[in-house]
Amino acid sequence: MITQEQVDFYHENGYLLVKGVFSSEEVEEMRTATDAIIDRAAKSKFDRSDTWQGDYLPPEQLKKLVLKGFHDVHYHDAVFTRALCHPNMSAVLSRLIGPNVQVHHSKMLVKPPEKGAAFPMHQDYPYFPHANHSMIAASIHLDDSDMENGCLCVIPGTHKNGPMPHVGAHYLNHKEYPISSGTPCPASAGDVLFFNYLTIHGSDVNRSTRPRRNVLVQYRDPEDLPTEEVHVNWGQGLMVCGHNPIFKEHKGAH
Repeated sequence: MITQEQVDFYHENGYLLVKGVFSSEEVEEMRTATDAIIDRAAKSKFDRSDTWQGDYLPPEQLKKLVLKGFHDVHYHDAVFTRALCHPNMSAVLSRLIGPNVQVHHSKMLVKPPEKGAAFPMHQDYPYFPHANHSMIAASIHLDDSDMENGCLCVIPGTHKNGPMPHVGAHYLNHKEYPISSGTPCPASAGDVLFFNYLTIHGSDVNRSTRPRRNVLVQYRDPEDLPTEEVHVNWGQGLMVCGHNPIFKEHKGAH
């Protein structure tokens, strides 16, 4: 799926957009599954909006915004289990992380038309810190994405900064790191943006009449151990490439 030049680009810049990872048919299956999850959630007691709170937007604007950010979507529909283990994903991840690749978690991030919430600039590191920083996010695009509907923006090379102080551990000071400081990463449906969890990234509000549906999967080297027991779920550790060199009993094992 990728050349050595692209691998080098990732290691230098901390991100890489790979075109056409998923076919139009596979994208349509994931769109249908995403919409169905939102529908099922709306009928349950677990529905919510995951809009980030803070002073990065005026309060009157913030309260109007919506973000659907349900975690572990591969527990809700098998189409996402197939997606996160897709041969094209494995082909890229094995070049960026190494021969052994493990899932940390998945989630869907859906910005509805005209009111889809922003993500202020941040690193993912504070949420699930690891010792060797192998963690990579793979943002699977289910819709064409541009600045109008809130595409991802990154600051190239910032993965080399190491962990940075965040406001309440959630996002960076928006006056120092506004979304406009990022490099836009427009993408087409079926493309995947890979980026290190130390790479500063964020996205603006969806001001368009189009949805922006993404599925995000976090992957790691299984030998890269967490430094804090946070963001743990019972299905964590699914192997996508290679094997787990560390043998241990898992929860529920007998």
